Amino acid sequence: MQSDADTQKDRAVELIPPVQARAPWRVTAVEALPGFRLQVRFNDGTAGIVDMAKFINSDAAGVFATLRDEKLFQQVSVCLGAVTWPGELDLAPDAMHHEIKQYGK
Repeated sequence: MQSDADTQKDRAVELIPPVQARAPWRVTAVEALPGFRLQVRFNDGTAGIVDMAKFINSDAAGVFATLRDEKLFQQVSVCLGAVTWPGELDLAPDAMHHEIKQYGK
């Protein structure tokens, strides 16, 4: 049986440094705009507009077709650095970051 002193000595907090997210593509703010567009800002200061209208209204939309409901689209938020909606929908921030960094949208 380990003593309390041994248990405290073996704590994982002391063995593993705290996680420090540094990826430049973490979303820090998002705002829904008219026409199924998003204004996004990343942790490195990169900001731009993501136009989702064509994708949402396409046959390839898949689960994102539910976002055709503008009231649902307006419920966008940021969770753990990703753009999310109710129903476990989320967008990969790295692809958005790349496109905005390269093309401004």
